[in-house]
Amino acid sequence: MKNLFRQKLEAGDFVVTAEVGPPKGADLRKMREHIELLIDRVDALNVTDNQSSVMRYPSIGGCLDIIKAGGTPILQMTCRDRNRIALESDLLFAASLGIQNVLALTGDAVTVGDHPQAKPVFDLDSTQLIDVMNHLGRGVDIGNNKLSGEQPFYPDFFPGAIVTPESLPVEPQLIKFEKKVTIGAKFFQTQAIYDLDTFRSFMNYARQFDVKILAGIVLLTGTGMAKYMTRNVPGIIVPQSLIDELSSAGKKGEFETGIAIAGRMIRTIREEKLADGVHIMAIGRESAIPDILEAAGVKRQRVF
Repeated sequence: MKNLFRQKLEAGDFVVTAEVGPPKGADLRKMREHIELLIDRVDALNVTDNQSSVMRYPSIGGCLDIIKAGGTPILQMTCRDRNRIALESDLLFAASLGIQNVLALTGDAVTVGDHPQAKPVFDLDSTQLIDVMNHLGRGVDIGNNKLSGEQPFYPDFFPGAIVTPESLPVEPQLIKFEKKVTIGAKFFQTQAIYDLDTFRSFMNYARQFDVKILAGIVLLTGTGMAKYMTRNVPGIIVPQSLIDELSSAGKKGEFETGIAIAGRMIRTIREEKLADGVHIMAIGRESAIPDILEAAGVKRQRVF
């Protein structure tokens, strides 16, 4: 099966991805609306996996909806909720559906979510999960037990991971980044970036490795969000200049200003070739992504 996301990255095209969040329930109408809205405008769509430790409809179910709509999914898989047996089983299920792109995540602590009494698993971490994908692709599980069948029935995953370029200090992130590359990560979607000078420094380091980097763009919906993220989200610092820009727009203009900021950053990243693409996270405001892309001057025709 063709993996157009992988093909475009490897061809050197500027790739745009976004993400949709499954609902907390079985009413899939809003998620499906977002899929239909975005599928012609991006090269692939992530589906989050119990994001922020909040129980939701499964990522793999959302990926199936993307496939049915004719798109290319990126399955997000966290290690928090499943042991290695369950992770491997879910990966085999994903492979049987034609899902090849998998973003490996360790996962947030259960205490930040809506089931703080849940027992966290963390049998593996994200780096080990990438190694699991490599094993399955060779026809064995992580315990080196042979899978049934032969090639071409072994999974052909395109493993991805995350990195936080604006983390302070950044050195632990660089160590983790290199470890993930060494184990087999092929692409990275970064956590939110707002300081392009800091991102340039990170990319000067990252370019020594044969791996594709998509810069994470999180839509700032207002001054309050920008200040909250800076105070409370590790590895994210919104420069005061952007906070002032949002504030000067007033309450009625903050959201549109956030769209303009995101579009401007994407345009700069693309024109200066700072990264191989961008990953847009609108976090509940997916309907704004087309406006962000218009502000960035990025146009897409159906590529699936």
